Amino acid sequence: MKSHTLFAFALLLMCLALRASAQTPDGNPSVIVTRLQFKAETLTSYKGEYNDIWSWLPRVDFTTTKPLPSGAHFYVEVAQPSGAPWVTLGCNRDLERVGYECGHENEAKEKSSLTIGVVPFVIKMKSELAGTDVTLFTGRAKVEKSPSNEHGPKAAKECVYYVDQDWNLPIGMVLIDKDHLLNVRFWVRGEGIRLDPHVFYQGKEVGRLFFNGMRVFAPSCSPEIDYYPSMTVAETVPQGAKWQRMKCVIGGVAGTPIQSSFGGAVAPHALSENNGDYEVKVLRNDKLSRSIKFIVENGKIKDNGIGTANRLGTGTSVIVPVSILDDQDGPWDRNAWKTDAFYGHPLTGFIWP
Repeated sequence: MKSHTLFAFALLLMCLALRASAQTPDGNPSVIVTRLQFKAETLTSYKGEYNDIWSWLPRVDFTTTKPLPSGAHFYVEVAQPSGAPWVTLGCNRDLERVGYECGHENEAKEKSSLTIGVVPFVIKMKSELAGTDVTLFTGRAKVEKSPSNEHGPKAAKECVYYVDQDWNLPIGMVLIDKDHLLNVRFWVRGEGIRLDPHVFYQGKEVGRLFFNGMRVFAPSCSPEIDYYPSMTVAETVPQGAKWQRMKCVIGGVAGTPIQSSFGGAVAPHALSENNGDYEVKVLRNDKLSRSIKFIVENGKIKDNGIGTANRLGTGTSVIVPVSILDDQDGPWDRNAWKTDAFYGHPLTGFIWP
């Protein structure tokens, strides 16, 4: 009997060990590149001295697919455009958002730079406990500068630094959110204000719901990611060197039928019941600005495989091309996505119309 008891106890320990190992994340965390941000922070000093010369230091924000392992830490190595070593940025947990912030203008001011161009950087994870130092992401950012909006004899030395984000504009995402509603995400250069998305199914508009003559559950758009220079640029810079990723929630279109507690459908159009071709047309300041197309197959948004093939970590989001139909973004580089997308990792299989 005693041997049977010991055997049962050993079996219990083995089962608990297997359960623990199944819950332990295996492999290293990966950087979610669709949320990776490389920024240039303008300083009103140069190499720590306030001599009327403005310079810059890098900042990097990112999120990962898995939590940071116990005892490990993230850091970022940034090189000069020539490839020579420059600065190492420590990373701290961002308490306001899910992710990490690396570097700050108060760090290493004596290493600030006036040089612009293509800046290489590497995100790494180091663990003294495990004795490892792993590279998670290698990229490059295109840093530019502009005169500030200052005037007077000192203004010639006051340059504002920023990272060119034009490569983002042709790339969008389509998904069903946790509330089962259709979402589209796309970029604008400048301010994303007065955006009005409309959904078309097989050429006819859907998802419009009215009550007592008033529209309810209308789409809403808000900035999800902002790229703003840390100082104001000259008025001559197109759209103030600002870029925003907009998140538009289409309240009238859902992945599956949604019923209200009062009876009747909250979202009048369900993708699960309507296979075929869809197009989201976005008005910006009452002008047709964007067109985003996708296909619903077997009741779900058809995955074109771009996210998986390029290891973007986008989950159920589908990467789609965004047609830009107006000039409200100002002059921008329409070929940047071919070489600069996701900081030097252009998308395999992506075709922009």
